[in-house]
Amino acid sequence: MFWIKKNNDPAQSKKSIAKFIDQMKTNPDFSHFHHEGKQFSCWISFIVTLVDLEYVHRDLLPALYSDRVHSIEDIAKVLPADKLIRTKNLSEIQSGILDGSLMIRESAHSKECLLIPCMKKQSRPVEQSETETSILGPHESFVESLETNINLIRSRIPIPQLKVEELRVGKISRTRVSVLYVEGIANKENINTVIQRISDLETISLISSNMLYLMISDNNHSIFPQFIDTERPDRVSGALYEGKIAVIVDGSPNALILPSTIVEFFSAFDDYSLVWMLASAYRLLRLFAIGFSVISSPLYVALLTYHYQLVPKDLLATLIVSRSSVPYDPIIEVLLLEIMIELLREAGARLPTKVGQTIGIVGGIVIGTASVQAGITSNILLIIIAMSALAAFITPNYRMATTIRLIRFPFIISAQLLGILGIALCFMICVCHLLKLTSLGHPYIEPIYPLRVTDLKDSFVRLPLNLQTQRPLFLRTGDKNRANPQRVNKKEGKHSPDIDE
Repeated sequence: MFWIKKNNDPAQSKKSIAKFIDQMKTNPDFSHFHHEGKQFSCWISFIVTLVDLEYVHRDLLPALYSDRVHSIEDIAKVLPADKLIRTKNLSEIQSGILDGSLMIRESAHSKECLLIPCMKKQSRPVEQSETETSILGPHESFVESLETNINLIRSRIPIPQLKVEELRVGKISRTRVSVLYVEGIANKENINTVIQRISDLETISLISSNMLYLMISDNNHSIFPQFIDTERPDRVSGALYEGKIAVIVDGSPNALILPSTIVEFFSAFDDYSLVWMLASAYRLLRLFAIGFSVISSPLYVALLTYHYQLVPKDLLATLIVSRSSVPYDPIIEVLLLEIMIELLREAGARLPTKVGQTIGIVGGIVIGTASVQAGITSNILLIIIAMSALAAFITPNYRMATTIRLIRFPFIISAQLLGILGIALCFMICVCHLLKLTSLGHPYIEPIYPLRVTDLKDSFVRLPLNLQTQRPLFLRTGDKNRANPQRVNKKEGKHSPDIDE
């Protein structure tokens, strides 16, 4: 199949192609040579490191030796290729060669050429996710190859309604970005918004999906993540079935799911593999852990600085003994330990895996014990800081876990300035910010505000699946029903008889 594309100025195209080839010849991995066949001779140009050399030697060169090839038009008859592009357009020629295509010209002064896509695919095998470990669910994770990632999703959604829209982002990098959605379910307005935001990007290069997340999010100045990024194909497939949109960037092992709400960042996909009571209990446990992680340290500062009369006498005596040798105020003590924990966590994340684990465990034990014995911190505060750090790790999403770790510091400073009142004011500021925040134009804290009782069935708790027959209301999907409510909600005893009955 040929795609004929005309150029308004062939002479200029001729000069430009020759100039482009001369420019590329300075690279050692650029190959440009004359090929002599039985009936047809041509000039072949390609980048060795991008082209599949096995395909060139096994299929292309033998095809050019064929007696049936007399001109450039005959190549399509003998060459096994999906798509051949015949063009005079310089920009298309440059993009094709730099994307891994092979260029054929009948002579060194030809005004047009034939581009044969034969890019070499280099990608690591599909492995288990490192950041989103799975206990009961699938263990596959995305890789850096766009085609492999789409294959992992299509194998889970084998329907023709699954659509893939491919865009190019970056004036220089021309990175491929794919937008996936299920036609008939996903809201068309959401689809158009995502495609428009990506198409309107003015950037030189796009390296990863994390950069794209920062470019298309509703509020670039908010520390709260507005889109879910995941390495798991099963989570993306489940979101597409719900009516959401997925964005995959070539060269990035993460996919973006949008729009998203704040409650989704505290739910793990393994919750859907558990009995609804256990899944609900784990979600409530995560929410309690997040609240404890944010409030525990500021509350310690507020109570010991302003409101010590609220502490029970027995506990107050213990606190006095614990802090008797500490020369600093509670705020200095808390900030010292919080910064130390963050240093250990960051060092463990940046070092190699085995070394990082050793640094985190040994460093925490040694530094914590030494600081208490030296009288720099109290042992009670050390326990509180350790428990709050452990509680922050329970968040399934890395971006939200980082946010939880960061917002503790404004709460600590507010507690030092105004005590419990400062904590309350800081909490009110966070709530006001969340009320204004949106994800793809949808309320971020839905279903809390605006209140949607139907969506509460899969938020803080996960009710049985037979009660979740509708997709989330805030998505405004084309098909609102996940399943037929009348068939799902059959009363016990009215089901079809088993074989042995």
